[in-house]
This record gives sequence, C-alpha cells and structure tokens, in this order.
Amino acid sequence: MSYHSLREFVDRLENENELIRINDQVSPILEITEITDRVSKQPGGGKALLFENVEDSNIPVLINAFGSLKRINIALDIHDIEKIPRDIDKYLKIKPPSSLLEKVKLLPMLLEAAAFPPKIVSSQKASCQEVVLVGDDVDLGIIPILQCWPDDAGSFITFPIVVNKTIDQKLRNVGLYRMQVYDKKTTGMHWHIHKDGAHFFHEYKKQGKVMECAVAIGADPAVCYAASAPLPYGIDEFLFAGFIRKSPVPLVKCKTVDLEIPATAEIVLEGFIDPSEMRLEGPFGDHTGYYSQDGDYPVFNITAITHRKNPIYLTTIVGKPPQEDFYLGKATERIFLPLMRTQLPEIVDMNMPAAGVFHNLVIISIDKRFPMQARRLMSALWGMGQMSFVKTIIVFDKSVDIQNTQKIIEILLNKIDFTCDLFFSEGILDVLNHASDKALYGSKLGIDLTNRIKGEDKSKTKPTVDHNGTSPLPKDILEKFTELTSCKILDQKGLHQVAFATLEKKSPQQGSKVIEKFMNDKEFSSVTVLIVLEGHENINDTSTMLWKILNNIDPKRDMYFFGNRVGIDVTCKAGEDGYTQHWPNEIEMSEKVKNIVDQKWVNMFHES
Repeated sequence: MSYHSLREFVDRLENENELIRINDQVSPILEITEITDRVSKQPGGGKALLFENVEDSNIPVLINAFGSLKRINIALDIHDIEKIPRDIDKYLKIKPPSSLLEKVKLLPMLLEAAAFPPKIVSSQKASCQEVVLVGDDVDLGIIPILQCWPDDAGSFITFPIVVNKTIDQKLRNVGLYRMQVYDKKTTGMHWHIHKDGAHFFHEYKKQGKVMECAVAIGADPAVCYAASAPLPYGIDEFLFAGFIRKSPVPLVKCKTVDLEIPATAEIVLEGFIDPSEMRLEGPFGDHTGYYSQDGDYPVFNITAITHRKNPIYLTTIVGKPPQEDFYLGKATERIFLPLMRTQLPEIVDMNMPAAGVFHNLVIISIDKRFPMQARRLMSALWGMGQMSFVKTIIVFDKSVDIQNTQKIIEILLNKIDFTCDLFFSEGILDVLNHASDKALYGSKLGIDLTNRIKGEDKSKTKPTVDHNGTSPLPKDILEKFTELTSCKILDQKGLHQVAFATLEKKSPQQGSKVIEKFMNDKEFSSVTVLIVLEGHENINDTSTMLWKILNNIDPKRDMYFFGNRVGIDVTCKAGEDGYTQHWPNEIEMSEKVKNIVDQKWVNMFHES
C-alpha cells in the first residue's frame, strides 16, 4: 500500500526500527549537520533522525530519511529496488495487440496504468492547507532551515520540491533545487544552466514575464524520490510518482498562484520569480565534498506559506560522501537501467560508486559483440541526458560483477593497458565540476576493460613491473624525492604497482615535474602508477583518495604517460597552471561545533 503522506512513512520507519527520535535541544545552525554527517557515515547509512527539540522553532526536523538501501525500499514500499525496473521493463515491452485475446490480456496492465496520472482534490481534503499565511504573516523564520557548513552563505532549503510550468502551461517540471534564504519572504532558486527548471525560466525571461512557482516540502516518499530523478524531458514527475505508488498523487490548487502541489505535503511555499531580478547565491557546501562557487541566480518571492497544523520539516545535507543522496542515486541507478537499455541494449549493469558523486564516475558492463563496442557506448552515454555530465566511464564485460568494488579494482590493476585501453573525449561537465580549466566544459576519460577481440588494438608496449614481487620502500622514495611529504605503496597484487604520494605544492606544474622525475628514475621502474596529491592528505584512507582523484583531475591535463606507466597529478591548480576557475575549499566542520556535538552525543544516542 502506498503512503498518503510523509508522516505515514515516518511511522513505518519507527516500526521498522529505522528512526531515532532526538529530544535534546539542537541548533539548526551547523549542529544538526554535524550529527547527521556522523550518522550517515555509519555502516549502511545509519538511522533516520527526527529532531524534536530544535532551537527557536516548534517544528521538528526529519533528516537522513532516505539514507540507506533498506529505507529506500521502505520509502518506495517494495522489498527489492529491482522490482521497479522490472515493472518499467514490462510496460516498455508492450506491443500492439493483434487479437482479442491479446487485448484481454492487456486489460489488467491498462487498468493499473490508469491510476498513474495525478488527480486534483479540493482544498478541504488538502492537509497542506490547514494553515494559510499570506501578506505580513509570511515568514520563513518559522521553519528550522539549516545552515549546513561553516562557509555556507547562509541557511538553505535543501529538499524543496519545486514546481513550475512552461510559458504555454503545457509542461510541468518538478525538481529539487537548493534555495538560499535571503530574508523572511525571499530565497534564491539554484537552477543549473542545463536543468529543465532553467530552460523554463529562460523562456519567461525572453518574453519578460513573471514565472509562478510553488515549493512542496515533505511530500510522500514517492513524490520526494520522483522529484530527485533525472526523468527524460517532458515526463511528468507526478505521473512517475503515481507509477511508483501504483496510485494517483493527490494535488491541490495553490492559494496565490496557478499551480498544483501535493495535497499531503507538510509545508508549501507559493510565489513567483521576476526574470529581471537576480541575486548572488552561494557559496554552498555541495555533494562533491567541496564548496560550490557563488553566482547570480533567480530570486523566489514568496506570496504565501501553507502548512499542516503540526508540520514536519524534511531536509537533507550534502557533503563528503557517502551521504543520504548516495542512496537516492543508487535507486536511480537501478530504476533507470531499463530506460537506458531501450537506446543501448548491450548494457547489462551499471554502478555509480559513492566516491564518484554521480557525475565523476560511472561503471558499466556490456554484452560485447563487435570491435570498439565499448567506445561506441561511451560516446553514446556522453550524449545522453544527465549522463553527458559524467567525467569518467569504465566498461567491463558482462561476466564481471561491477557491484563488487574489490573485484573491479583487482581487474583494473591486472588488466589495464595505458597504451590502448584509454579513450579521451571532451564535452560538457556538471556546473559543480571544479577540476577543468574552464567552467562547464572539459576532458573526459573512457577506460575499456572488455576482452580484446579481432579488430581491436593490442598492447604496444610491455609493462615494466617486476613480477618477482619486489617493490621500493616508501622511505626510499621519500629520501630521494625530498619535496614529497608522505608515500604509500598500495598493497594490491596485480600487473600494476600503485604508489600514492603527497606534495606541499609551492610552484606551478610542480606536481607534473615530480611525476616526470620519478618516472625517469630507473630505481623505481616497478611502480607503474604514481598518484600525487596535496600534502595534507591522509594517503592511508584509500576511499578518500579515490574521491579526491575523481573530483580533482581533468583527465587530459593531469595524466602523464610513460609507455605503459602513468602519473596522475591530483594537486590543486591555479592561474599559473593555466587554470581559470576558482579552486574551492573542502567542506570541513568547525572544531567548535564538533566539540559541542561530542558533549551531546552520549545523551542523544545513549552511548557510553
């Protein structure tokens, strides 16, 4: 049975022992973030948290509600996330009936599909309009909106379901876009240049017309997920939510704008955007683990706030992975496989690891049938919707379990040939990508780890690894290369031997110069991969190192090849390196807030 509201979902989480109620007083300024960040990084994503005593607010805060695979399944009311792609596949394979019997067989599916479109309900049946605030009563201060990280520009609404329509009112867009709070009646609207919301907005801007918007906070779980999903252009998110729910999403007309919003939402903001009004938004600690740059974005002017009598504020945080958004992304990974296969039927499986933060790494397995099929696939993906933002794609044969991270690393280090397995391209990148020399555009890397067949290149050089198992000691490397501050040889058997090193960068191109000097030193020829990072990095944390590499490299610029050996410069870049963007700071909580949370932790979670 589908959930009618967010609070039904909360009740279910509590019954499943997936929710912790916290009665201790906490601040929405940084404290809730620090607590949630610690919980979300626990094995499996920790528990959902309901903060019932938030400073300066009577509204409880729900967070990390979707932050585990188990809670995703609970949210979508299924036992296995794979059920939804199977259902999608079922509808995609419907063929026109050729007989009366086939028509009869289709009836159950057609009757089920009839429940997918949303339905309009009266205001009397809409719990989201139990309280209506207009005029001088409009005040965002009643909502415990979080400031997530110390260098954020302010408080941000982080889980807003933003609803708008095209200028001809024929298409609706429902998406998640962060909203910086400017004052009690205005927020930013962070529409990335490539997103549908931005496309709609620019049509209004061309004609100089005001654009109406509505924002639902805390809808039922299917609507929350559908708003996060990268649906093809023109597909109504409320229709998709109805498909997930197997029942129509009830919508109600807004009070002050001509839009419809989920009738059971906890809180609704109504208002408009004047295309002539732009304001500086950001910086903001984003899902990359870095602060995104500030920039001019549209301003959302609020004309009404409506809410339930005792609303819950649903929110989320983003930052260094893994966070709650990773599990929402995993749901998308599984659910959208059938849609990808309609265009690329050779795809067997897909994996978006947490370290890749969605747009930095995608791993694909394929049923390979002809030469260069993997490269054809890479090019196709780079031209497909939001996959076009992906910086690195790795392709394996169908026999490889690409959900097994250890197996992937093992195959990579045993198989990759840097002379013929890499495919470089260029194209658009996500606005949050900071590594490329230019914003929104840069190089991309494809790695073909499928088995070679007739018609494909063979290795041009032989690897120089010492197969007797000898390897240099980190101390020997540090003694010879005194500019390095730490070094580690990866304890992983394979064709390639990997060394991590850190460098206190003091001059332009210093990283590449160290790489060249190292690779030309015969004493260390057994090391076939040298990865150079900033001096402060902890090279013993392999998962963090992977996240750093994927975030911080522009493949064409930062990879240096010496036959079948490679050096990768992961250090920060500046103008002297030819870099034209602003290199962002990593997200890190203040020591003051960490200490405050340390003192509260035992009592909150009853831990000794």
